[in-house]
Amino acid sequence: MKNRIPLIAAALCMAGALQAQAQTPPAMPAMKGEGAFRWICGGIGSDESTAFRAAMKSHPLSLLFARQDGAYVADVDVAIQREGGAPGFTLRATGPVCLVDVPAGRYTVQATAQGTTQKQPVTVGDTPKTADFRF
Repeated sequence: MKNRIPLIAAALCMAGALQAQAQTPPAMPAMKGEGAFRWICGGIGSDESTAFRAAMKSHPLSLLFARQDGAYVADVDVAIQREGGAPGFTLRATGPVCLVDVPAGRYTVQATAQGTTQKQPVTVGDTPKTADFRF
């Protein structure tokens, strides 16, 4: 019995480590861009989608892309232009959710997918904002 106690303890430790590993959320991809404009796009698959949606509250601007029937859309061309002619940037959304870090201000977000272009004005400030595009 004395020799079994270390084996039982080791088995319990291993089980706890495996359970903790199973509950760890998937790692987010690295942010892209430089300086004041940074972004990350993804959200394909249920685990990644859950991780991206949970991270939305940590970024000033979130972009969501879907069809009219609610199915997610990827491969969206996005242009984000700051009001007043300040430099903006473009990105290719490789997933239905983009988390965007931009300085506070007013922007126009233009998204093009499935042959359709849409524009939305967005004011980024104290609370996270979401722009939802339906194609």
